[in-house]
Amino acid sequence: MPDLDRARSGEHQTAPRAVVVVGASHAAVQFAESLRSNGFGGTVQLIGEELHQPYNRPSLSKAYLKGEVTVESLALRGSNWYTDHSIDLTLGERVVRIEHGKNGSGRVHTSKVHSGENEVSSYVYDRLILATGASPRKLNIAGTDADGVVELRSVDDAHSLRDRVASGPVVVIGGGFIGLEAAATIRSLGGTVTVLEAGPRLMGRAVGEATAAFILAAHRTMGVDVRLSTAPEAILTDDHGAVRGVRVAGNDIAASTVLIGVGVEPNIALAESLGLSCAAGIVVDHRGVTSEGTVLAIGDCTVQPHPGADLDLERSVRLESVDNAVEQAASAARVVAGEPDSVRAVPWFWSDQGDWKLQIAGLTGTHDAVVVRSDPDRPRRLVVGYFTSGRLSAAECVNAPADFLALRGALNNGTLVTPEEFADTSAPLKQLLKPQASRASATA
Repeated sequence: MPDLDRARSGEHQTAPRAVVVVGASHAAVQFAESLRSNGFGGTVQLIGEELHQPYNRPSLSKAYLKGEVTVESLALRGSNWYTDHSIDLTLGERVVRIEHGKNGSGRVHTSKVHSGENEVSSYVYDRLILATGASPRKLNIAGTDADGVVELRSVDDAHSLRDRVASGPVVVIGGGFIGLEAAATIRSLGGTVTVLEAGPRLMGRAVGEATAAFILAAHRTMGVDVRLSTAPEAILTDDHGAVRGVRVAGNDIAASTVLIGVGVEPNIALAESLGLSCAAGIVVDHRGVTSEGTVLAIGDCTVQPHPGADLDLERSVRLESVDNAVEQAASAARVVAGEPDSVRAVPWFWSDQGDWKLQIAGLTGTHDAVVVRSDPDRPRRLVVGYFTSGRLSAAECVNAPADFLALRGALNNGTLVTPEEFADTSAPLKQLLKPQASRASATA
């Protein structure tokens, strides 16, 4: 990785006075808030493509899809918050070009989202933050442009899907978090849902086999028709171009709506135009500083070293979560404000699928042992620990929030627990995972 420390050296020592953030999602808003809380007194400009004020996206596949909350209630901050904190928020504009100088200053050019590529505005900066997010991955089969094929990334997407639930069966292509959350919600609304997952298990990139099997059984209990190792061949349409089904292995599954949820791709076009290093995301260091040294990037668009108390500079990860957006944005804000670095916590994630709450702390991939902590008397809960060289390195919990909090704390403070102790359900985890001194006094 190129030298990423130039943001604080040489010609870049002068404190910035004008910050432009490209993007207006969770990471962007958190960055602006953290920048102000760190005492930054210059101008802060957020530029977003959507017309809605920045909002909470995790609710789209659950409470909003169910109709339990309004668009207004999803807002990350109240409408007066931006004015009260002197944050300039521009909505409905797309950044089409950036002029960037070697000293870190430049100008961002935008167009109205619905008016083509004619430039309408420009914003001067002396520090640029990219929070460009990610876009739904496209599926390369026939029929993806049919009426009734939807995605679920924005509030407009969720609104479209909600309007279609009552029109007939839904086929969800992709057994990841978003597809499964939406499938569970649609079932709770009385809809018919089939989930097609090309891989051999659900959430294959996010959880281990035990958790995937547990969640699979949960969905089938809810009445979701889940088909693993099943890839769609085509989306079928009627004479009017509307969805009528999905073809799988020569057979047709009836559908009025098809939700495509096969992951996302980071939005890196602007970063590439600036010559920034990109590798399945904008490459940043643990503070959010890009390869160029003055531009920073935060959120779903980035690839970063594995965060946590044991920062792993050799292991790059792309994290799609609110936790990462908050932590990474706060870290980047400290860089811009000239404040010292801080240690980031172990990343964590959650997914509500019907009344099944999945929580994950840490990242798997380096483990050499998996321990399932199950209790026959509590069949709706599951705890799985991942161990690397005998040390807890990650955990997955289903319907076990107290255990999750104990495990997340243990991962952050380095509390030791052996695989044998972890598997023993006769002792509560919160007792096992007390710091060593506390455990010794408790057992004396």
